[in-house]
Amino acid sequence: MSSTAFTDVLGPRAQRRVRITSVVSGLVLVALVVVALQRLATQGQLEPQLYTDLWQGPVFERLAEGLGTTLRVAAVAMLYSLVLGGLLALGRISRNTPVRLVVGAYVQFFRAMPVLLLILFSYFGLPQLGIGFSPFTYVVLALTAYNSAVLGEIFKAGILSLDRGQREAALAVGMRHWQMMALVVIPQAVRRMLPAIVSQLVTLLKDTSLAYIIGFTEMLRVGQRIAEFLDNRLQTLGLVALIYILINYGLNRFATWLERRQSRRYGGTIEVEGGPEDLTLTEAETQRA
Repeated sequence: MSSTAFTDVLGPRAQRRVRITSVVSGLVLVALVVVALQRLATQGQLEPQLYTDLWQGPVFERLAEGLGTTLRVAAVAMLYSLVLGGLLALGRISRNTPVRLVVGAYVQFFRAMPVLLLILFSYFGLPQLGIGFSPFTYVVLALTAYNSAVLGEIFKAGILSLDRGQREAALAVGMRHWQMMALVVIPQAVRRMLPAIVSQLVTLLKDTSLAYIIGFTEMLRVGQRIAEFLDNRLQTLGLVALIYILINYGLNRFATWLERRQSRRYGGTIEVEGGPEDLTLTEAETQRA
């Protein structure tokens, strides 16, 4: 179907107004950039020395160490979040009402909590309960608690998006309930929700920067120390921001590619129309399971 089916084609006047608006917007943007550069020059922020200091070997070594720590924290938290998120999704669609209620309370609680607050609570609160870990572990715990709750809802949406006939067909060929979930339902749900999963993992990677608040030496914290030492905060933090942008841009492009690939395979976006009751077995199916 043509994309113009639901919109009116712009006439000559409207097209002219759009062109004029685009040109004016571009000129305003250029003017703002020029003003910003003039202000920076007035404040001495365009001095070459402030930028050449960043190209020293020790600076890149420290940033590389910070980046490595950031990626390690993100990788561990991603692994735990994916595993726990999958278990939470199964709990959310469980036929056991107490399990479903407890898991639902966990998901709703941690989805509503700011990640920064979870990091602070992990770092300052858990030691008061006699639970002592390294800062690395505290950050991983906080990121896992939040992202597992979000991923659990993503997995749940993927499971409930499948046609009920998928389950019935699996049981019709003699599969037990756990075999049906493990071999038929879950693999398809993961494939369908893969773009959303990758997008959430991108968010997790960005959230690692919040660990600076407890003095954890990830990339942002390293950048702050370098900026204090070189006395060029704008330039150093700008470089750190550029690194984050490049990493997340790559991940976002990967997520976009996955989304387009999955859309072509499944014929569009997923709309969840089912509910936990769609996974409830009939009496005959229960005897088979």
